[in-house]
Amino acid sequence: MAATLSTLVLMVGKAVTVVLGSVLALLAARAYRRTGSPALGALAVGIGLITLGALAGGVLHQVLGVSLATGVSVQAVCTAVGFAVMTYAVYGAGGGETVSATDAGTD
Repeated sequence: MAATLSTLVLMVGKAVTVVLGSVLALLAARAYRRTGSPALGALAVGIGLITLGALAGGVLHQVLGVSLATGVSVQAVCTAVGFAVMTYAVYGAGGGETVSATDAGTD
């Protein structure tokens, strides 16, 4: 099967998304382990889900031969759940805590 230009662009875009998403998830997970902040843990999970969706969608279509629509649907669901978890990280995981300028180390 000869790769068309659009297929090549799609594959490169997915690869970049997976690499950068993995780096971001790893950095957020390290920050969570260092601080114990539930918000950072949820952020790491959300980024990981979005990244996993990109990987799963690409593997389903390119490796397993599933239709493009199915691969994109799997990616869309993972992306939606990932963004929901990240929204929780921003609004719900902090438990209503606020940080003042002095607590944050800035004056």
